Amino acid sequence: MVTAIVLINVQHGRINEIAEQLVEMDGVAEVYSVGGRFDLVAIIRVKTNEQMADLVTNRMLRIDGIEKTETLIAFKAYSKHDLERMFAIGIERA
Repeated sequence: MVTAIVLINVQHGRINEIAEQLVEMDGVAEVYSVGGRFDLVAIIRVKTNEQMADLVTNRMLRIDGIEKTETLIAFKAYSKHDLERMFAIGIERA
């Protein structure tokens, strides 16, 4: 599982609209509106780096109104929950 946190700036007044478009995309697990330098934070979980690259550099940037993104690739998860098991439900293992 490849996880990334994408920090997103959007056009003024379009936060809700763009968040709704993002959360409908395969691989986008969660979208948060936030305060601070960025408008939205998207949590992405996909199986491969290639899927991550396609989602971030092709599909997300096609959304009209996204002005800037910064992508943070996660190396290791520290959690009280078994995230791998939670997000592997329904995924066939090779």
